[in-house]
Amino acid sequence: MSRPQEPHRPFFPHGNPFRMILPKSSYLSPKLQALLNKFEETLADRLRKLVPKHNDEVFSFSWMILAIQLLSETHSDIKTLITELELPVVDWDDKWIDVYLDNSVKLLDVCIAFCSELSRLSQGQLLLHCVQRNLDQNSPIEISKAKSSIDSWRQHIGAKNPRVENCFPIIDKLMESLELPKVKNSAKGKTLMRAMYGVKVQTLFVCSAFISAFTGSDKKLVDLKVAQTLLWAEAFNDLQTFVHGEIRNLVSSGRIVLLRELEEVATCVKDLYPKIQEDMEPLGTEELKNSVVELRNRAEKLSSGLDLLTKEVDGFFQIVLSGRDALLGNLRVSSSVFDSPKKYKAEEQFAMADKPAIDCCERRSTTGRMNSVETRFQQNARLKFLPYDQMRV
Repeated sequence: MSRPQEPHRPFFPHGNPFRMILPKSSYLSPKLQALLNKFEETLADRLRKLVPKHNDEVFSFSWMILAIQLLSETHSDIKTLITELELPVVDWDDKWIDVYLDNSVKLLDVCIAFCSELSRLSQGQLLLHCVQRNLDQNSPIEISKAKSSIDSWRQHIGAKNPRVENCFPIIDKLMESLELPKVKNSAKGKTLMRAMYGVKVQTLFVCSAFISAFTGSDKKLVDLKVAQTLLWAEAFNDLQTFVHGEIRNLVSSGRIVLLRELEEVATCVKDLYPKIQEDMEPLGTEELKNSVVELRNRAEKLSSGLDLLTKEVDGFFQIVLSGRDALLGNLRVSSSVFDSPKKYKAEEQFAMADKPAIDCCERRSTTGRMNSVETRFQQNARLKFLPYDQMRV
């Protein structure tokens, strides 16, 4: 049966997760209910903070930085909740561990892809600096060079980044993981799985929005329909409706560049280019000089935003990586695990699971300020793959 508008992804392509996290006979003690309520109320507050006050805030650097900051806080909170539940990893069901490890390595790959795109956009700043320097010198030869640099910048910005494109199947896999594993005879496990569902929903929302911003496409927007019994459901529905609606409006309007600050620079370039096309004479009009100043100011704002967003993505990477480290470390040092299959699961994950992220990091060609970011990614990740007999337990 066809749909009247563009097809959106179905909410439950692989089953209904609420059968696992909200069983009819579920009962939580007052302590567990209080912990869950605290987590969900905090999540609801974060989602409300992320609702833009105006349409033009969507995909501004300030909004994207806030989105990744709030996501980092939620991922930190889930680690705190695990501690407060007094639910040692050795008591986790194997399926919970599989889902956590699989999702976390996918998020590491997504972070690397995002930083790859931010690095690519930063490299374009070099061309804008050349344009400004050439126009400041204001000679026929330099004006010709400025035109050439503008052409190169436009081509660079319009190019596709295959690493971001490769995030599309990752989003599909994260969608599948919304079908949480069944929890039997464990009130603490049910509490954790319900909280993890909230983390996954927020993560999917932020990651799919960022992918749209970087690719100029809305085909991987995930329209989730969450149960109203969740304390954060109303806040999420309001956020999703507003942001997804604005993204689809931007895409349908024919906008190729969705990042606000980048679009502002593109507008300045578009305004400046015809003024230096007519001839090679030195620039003399006040209007043209103002256009050059405007381009310089917009380019500086773009550069600053790229730096700040890269820093936040780096911070989120570290949080996800430390969460994996803590889980795998607990599996390996617990004396009750050493003779169980979980020991071998931990060893296998240390040896193999993160290899796609490492390989991606090692293959990258980096320049300038992104070197330090990706070097930290690579160094931190390498620590997880020492042979077992070289690990300190």
